[in-house]
Amino acid sequence: MKENFNQERVDLAAAFRWAARLNMHEAVANHFSLAVSDDGSQFLLNPIGMHFSQICASDLLLIDSNNAETMSQPNAPDATAWAIHGAMHRNNPQARCILHVHSKYATILACLEDKVMKPIDQNTMRFYEKVSIDYDYDGMGVGDEAERLCTILGDNSVLLMGNHGVLTAADSVALAFDYLYHFEKSCENLIGAYQTGKKLHLASHEVATKTARQWEKYDASDLHFNTLKAILDKEEPDYKK
Repeated sequence: MKENFNQERVDLAAAFRWAARLNMHEAVANHFSLAVSDDGSQFLLNPIGMHFSQICASDLLLIDSNNAETMSQPNAPDATAWAIHGAMHRNNPQARCILHVHSKYATILACLEDKVMKPIDQNTMRFYEKVSIDYDYDGMGVGDEAERLCTILGDNSVLLMGNHGVLTAADSVALAFDYLYHFEKSCENLIGAYQTGKKLHLASHEVATKTARQWEKYDASDLHFNTLKAILDKEEPDYKK
């Protein structure tokens, strides 16, 4: 297995920079990771205490979840990231890239009694019946909590973490970021519609299902992410260092 993972590091660093630009970051909290081994036991992860806007490709830690000494080393990652991301990469094959944030509108939806993404527009319909929801928040994600979240995610690519935030999982950084971007936009649209106080005009089950299928065929995630990297290449080229 190769050891530098240059392209993987560049892609993940770009995701951090854009999450900061879009105000999806939270101080020096939250974590993104990318599996680099076939079984997911080895993955790249942001170091503890670093702001998303400052992360470069070379800053990313190469974590081995089979190494029992990881958390006792000087550059040990955040304990919750070690637990949740390690478990997700180990148990969920589609979760090659995992992006977890406490973005504004997704977190608002996560705090409502009714956390379901309603099919009110084309964006929200992308996620129709495709979001796993955790209704039983039980602390900050160490120990049994990490394994429980893996089970709840299942085969889906979005986990709305009740009273917490959101997590997207996909087989590439580009697709995971595209999910994150559009899910936050969808949450913003839904929360905005709720704020009007007017009755929601929901698409029918048939139309919402059809639109969700169309989204699966209309995958512009690589085009989206390549454009974002091109902007960084001009404005923040140090992300590649």
